[in-house]
Amino acid sequence: MKGLLLAGGHGTRLRPLTFTGNKHMIPIANEPMLFYGLRHLAEGSVKEVGIILGPLHEGIEEAVGDGSAFGLRVTYIHQGDPKGLAHAVLCARAFLGDEPFVMYLGDNLLQEGTRPLIKLFHDTECDAAVGVTPVPNPSSYGIAEMDGDKLVSIAEKPTAPRSNLALIGVYVFSPRIHPIIQELIPSRRGELEITDAIWKLREEHRTVSVRHVEGWWKDTGRPEDLLEANDLVLQTSVPGGFVNLGTVAEGAVLEGPIRIGRGSFVAPNARIEGPVVIGNDVRIETEARIGPSVSIGNRCTIGRRGGVRRSIVMEETVVEGSVTLSNSIVGRRATISSGGNESIEVSCIVGDSSRLLF
Repeated sequence: MKGLLLAGGHGTRLRPLTFTGNKHMIPIANEPMLFYGLRHLAEGSVKEVGIILGPLHEGIEEAVGDGSAFGLRVTYIHQGDPKGLAHAVLCARAFLGDEPFVMYLGDNLLQEGTRPLIKLFHDTECDAAVGVTPVPNPSSYGIAEMDGDKLVSIAEKPTAPRSNLALIGVYVFSPRIHPIIQELIPSRRGELEITDAIWKLREEHRTVSVRHVEGWWKDTGRPEDLLEANDLVLQTSVPGGFVNLGTVAEGAVLEGPIRIGRGSFVAPNARIEGPVVIGNDVRIETEARIGPSVSIGNRCTIGRRGGVRRSIVMEETVVEGSVTLSNSIVGRRATISSGGNESIEVSCIVGDSSRLLF
């Protein structure tokens, strides 16, 4: 079984934030979001993965390489302008051949990974296995309507949803999906919809198996979703676990699960409340307050009396003065500072190389 991982430009709602590369490389618990999908595919015994690159794919090939770090063999497939999820499968036809495959949307995070869906696919000998979960805003997703275990209807972002069960962005297909996709016509959105292809399988009386996913799932289309995803990973499954590889001075206070990277330093009278992940070569100065639910990238500095709560802070960023970041996403090489002694709390979304003075 092969894997197909969609990355780079398939969802562009974060493009105005001017982060380097694309949102699939935004760190969640200090790991690029895309890496979680690669690990989940490897855990599902997938060996070969085609990564679909859209218009925004900067940094992906450099970070992933040949895939050997994940136990995978990676092939890069350029889609060009994205014209729907089914179009991505069409672009990967030569790579996929006549094998079953897992399609994984790179901006999705789910706790249970790919193994349960792959098992369902094999156990039921179906032509498609999909996962669903209830959502409060079904018009924003592909939606499946069920009658018990039977799929009754499926639609992409319906204006009048017939259920609240969203497709989670991980699918397992047999090769039968290929001739169906080749015959698809664009939807009202101008895209080749994977939901249309799945429904045509049902019209051919093929088996489509549906699993109600267990554990959390997150589509990271908005900044607040990224922060929630960071929370969820910090609470449940930090890559590499929580460990102190840095130096913590006497008088610093650490509470709860905390990971401190190599070469990092926590000064006296600093306080860190987990769950928190701190990268390599980070300085947490005296009287700084960090956490909970914070990830801080490599080579950052949180200055004296600075603070960070429920935020993602990317590499080489400096927070100085009496500024506390809360519910914030800060890009690489940014500087956020206060011009006075009064403590202030700010919530912001800041792109790479930005400078903010309060």
